[in-house]
Amino acid sequence: MPKHKLPRKSTHIDMTAMCDVAFLLLTFFMLATKFKPDEPVVVKTPSSISDIVIPDNSILLTIDPAGKVYFDYDNKKAKAILIDKVNTEKGLNLTADEKESFKRGASFGLPFNMMKSYLAIDPINQKSFPFTGIPVDTNYMPDVNELAYWIQSARIAGQETGQPPRICIKCDASTPYPKVKDVIKTLTKNDILRFNLVTTLEATPEGSAAEVAKAEKEKSSGTKSE
Repeated sequence: MPKHKLPRKSTHIDMTAMCDVAFLLLTFFMLATKFKPDEPVVVKTPSSISDIVIPDNSILLTIDPAGKVYFDYDNKKAKAILIDKVNTEKGLNLTADEKESFKRGASFGLPFNMMKSYLAIDPINQKSFPFTGIPVDTNYMPDVNELAYWIQSARIAGQETGQPPRICIKCDASTPYPKVKDVIKTLTKNDILRFNLVTTLEATPEGSAAEVAKAEKEKSSGTKSE
């Protein structure tokens, strides 16, 4: 008996529905996403050969060329706890919208008595605020040194979320060293002995010990991966 040939079926798949869904999702994220405002200060960090990446959940202390200190914390959940604590203890009388503005905002550098007027501005326009820098008193005590208070309060807030923060210092290559020293001493006086210095990565000098160590590290990791 002759074999019956099965009719060939088309392998064409209509992708119209999938494309529609993809564009709908893209449109949703474009309209719903709230981008973090631009940083109010731009610094040119000194270069180094360190390739350590800034850890997530970190407190960033930025020092501009004039020596003004700025504070930022990338943990939004901890920032919500932080601003509630600061509002209560410092009597800032912030509204719910102003607290939300702090949570979504970028770096800031000003004393407590200017926080309310700063947070009343839309986050997109906050970078134009006339920042004077967070006061760093030479006594390095939390009740006098406002920077010390922000750091200690942020660490407590981070611990309450189960994510203790790391501290990073980012300064301009032309920042006066005494200003950097004041920030570092603020940390050490409050028993904070581990922190990162943010730098710009440069090429490792040829023939240096750092280059040899880097080559050995790459060779070791390559061997393990095999």
